[in-house]
Amino acid sequence: MELIDTHCHLTFDELTRDIDGVIARSRAAGVTEWITVGTDPQENRKAIEFAERFENMYAAIGIHPHDAKTVTAQTLAELKKMAQHKKVVAIGETGLDYHYDFSPRQQQKEVFAEHLKIAAELSLPVIIHCREAFDETMQILEEHRSTVKKVVFHCFSGSPEQAKVVLDKAFYISYTGVVTFKNARIKQEAARIVPLDRLMLETDSPYMSPEPMRRQKVNEPALMIHTARFLAELKQMDLEDFAEAITATSKDFFALTT
Repeated sequence: MELIDTHCHLTFDELTRDIDGVIARSRAAGVTEWITVGTDPQENRKAIEFAERFENMYAAIGIHPHDAKTVTAQTLAELKKMAQHKKVVAIGETGLDYHYDFSPRQQQKEVFAEHLKIAAELSLPVIIHCREAFDETMQILEEHRSTVKKVVFHCFSGSPEQAKVVLDKAFYISYTGVVTFKNARIKQEAARIVPLDRLMLETDSPYMSPEPMRRQKVNEPALMIHTARFLAELKQMDLEDFAEAITATSKDFFALTT
């Protein structure tokens, strides 16, 4: 069995300090490929360095909506240049976060649109961060629908109704360990309707360890096996069959050749 952690932040200090151990434990658990995601220029560079260092590791690069207020034309030019690296497989995470509003909403929208333009020009998929901004996120994506072909909503926390909207656009949905939480009934109802050819898994580590490991403060890719097992049971599937299906979806979405 093999699984792909399609969204982890391995360059964050909590994981970098023991990166070799993190990778070894992940492989032992059956999570054998990783997409480490940058959220600012420094993290983007580190993500690419890690992707170069480790076999079966790839990078996604972008500027988090929290930091939209810091983005300049030079920032975007650097992002576009780095995105042409052979191990960069996606643009993002990018999108809108209206929960914290660390950056003005108009700037978030403008930077999000610039990410979509870069993704379209380089024919790369896009990883979406969307928090309390579903309608606005879908509106911006619709404006770029003719040029951006592959989109995944990472750490999806929406309702079944929102999941249907995403799926009707032929977008993808990715779940973290949050779907395993006892108070995640709405997320679980949404997950039931997501077909395997539109479903991916992630840890978003070092955040949000899944049940039954919630007491482990620093989440890591090895723990994704618990999320996979939970969703396989939710869909009344054998774990190995479930893993094979979502791994195939992930490889197709990110055009992974391994």
